[in-house]
Amino acid sequence: MTTIREVAKEAGVSVATVSRVMRETDKVSKEKRERVLEAIDRLNYQPNMIARFLRTSKTRTVLVVVPDITNPFFSNVLTGIQNYANQTGYHVLLFNAVNIRNQNHELMEMLGQKQVDGIIMLTSQVEKSLLEKMNEAYNLVLACEYIDGIDVPTVAIDNISSSRKMTNHLIQIGYRKIAHISGELDIVLSVDRLKGYKQALYEASMDVPNAYIQEGDFSYEAGYNLTLKLLSLEEPPDAIFAASDEMAMGAVQAAQSKGIQIPEDIAIVGFDDIKMASIFSPALTTIAQPTLNIGSKAMELAIKRMEGEVINKSQYILNDHLIVRKSCGYHV
Repeated sequence: MTTIREVAKEAGVSVATVSRVMRETDKVSKEKRERVLEAIDRLNYQPNMIARFLRTSKTRTVLVVVPDITNPFFSNVLTGIQNYANQTGYHVLLFNAVNIRNQNHELMEMLGQKQVDGIIMLTSQVEKSLLEKMNEAYNLVLACEYIDGIDVPTVAIDNISSSRKMTNHLIQIGYRKIAHISGELDIVLSVDRLKGYKQALYEASMDVPNAYIQEGDFSYEAGYNLTLKLLSLEEPPDAIFAASDEMAMGAVQAAQSKGIQIPEDIAIVGFDDIKMASIFSPALTTIAQPTLNIGSKAMELAIKRMEGEVINKSQYILNDHLIVRKSCGYHV
């Protein structure tokens, strides 16, 4: 591969001068700058990506910030993003923010190096002030989550409505002691799903014991452990609505470990309709999110912003679907 020293030799300048050109400083004369760019072209330095970047100040690259790349839900959204990027000649750079609150410096350092022209955040778990700064400097789009009071295009489903739909389904087929295992309650979609659950029970004039609401973290382990806790109550629930399919699967395994049959003894339902939901035993009743469409729409909006198009609409709400399978039974 061509090195920076070879570029400097070809252009008849120092390595420092090539470096200054690449960093777009003002300390290089126009004549030397052009010689460096021509040398980059001739030597095909880093497949011409640097030359294109220096001439256009555009990388045609979008940074996608993912809260957990191992989560099957996010992998499906990423597929939608990548598919749209492939069709339009854009590139995707992933930032796996397992602990985003402690990775703000790392994220801002990457942005400061001007490696990307746009950002798609699949999480809103950063300070509002930081998001506002990112939105001012880059072409920001939020997907899956949102933040009130910030003017950023957002792509998601209506989590309140979809959660209410799931809870109403359980009520309509006869369940009366419905518990909810939420995600972390400092995440907006967890709060919205809890709201939808409570709204459905309130509209049906059904009480919600405090012990029936348990805060998880969307993981299989949380579903398992919190279900054991729910089942140990003096009056255990007859249905559990978990805020993710992974937690619902953990809940099923916990119930089965106690000899409890699903759905004969208890109904367990999830959210997201990840691939495993349909082949798990029993197959999970769940809310299907249009993950591929969420990803492709987010990428479409990011590209429009990068190309200077004004986005007049702030929220794009996509349709979800209730998928009824064996885990809640079709009737009680």
